[in-house]
Amino acid sequence: MMGIELNKQGSGKTRASLLLIGASLLPLAGQAEPVTYTIDPAHTYPSFEVDHRGGLSVWRGKFNRSSGIVIMDKEAMTGSVDIQIDMTSIDFGFDDMNEHAMADDEGMLNVARFPAATYSSQLTHWEDGLPTAVDGELTLHGVSLPVDLQINQLRCSPARGGGEVCGADAVGSFDRADFGVNYAAGFGFLMYVNLRIQIEAQSEG
Repeated sequence: MMGIELNKQGSGKTRASLLLIGASLLPLAGQAEPVTYTIDPAHTYPSFEVDHRGGLSVWRGKFNRSSGIVIMDKEAMTGSVDIQIDMTSIDFGFDDMNEHAMADDEGMLNVARFPAATYSSQLTHWEDGLPTAVDGELTLHGVSLPVDLQINQLRCSPARGGGEVCGADAVGSFDRADFGVNYAAGFGFLMYVNLRIQIEAQSEG
């Protein structure tokens, strides 16, 4: 009888242990996995504003080719952004200015040597299940420095054919001289760059 009682107790402990393990796994089963969104280059155009002649006017341009991915876990409130920008696709709407900006002149972009810029970042400051800021590092002209962005708006919705599409508008600024792009600093040109990125990216269905 003693041996039988011990076996019964042992079976009860085993069942209880299995129940505890199963219960601990239930929250994990319900957790969402990180979702990868591929940037849509037809709806993503990093743009910028730069000074001309110390406040005389503001030149605006954009880059016509970019690519990358966004990874977002809304449940864990984590995510990242990795973007590659084709520097040869710079577009001021003025061909002469495009060629000048891409040249290997001192303080210009020198796209023959630095054909791409990259932005790698983390999604931060989450509110209501979505990020409101991006803390990242910009690599431009062979120099990597922190550049953070503020997300003005971010919206996600079901995509045609399945998956989800998310669109955002983010803004930030940096000093181009910090990256070695200091053309005309000696002539009083201001070195600020206002960066604006509107982006759309879609997950697989």
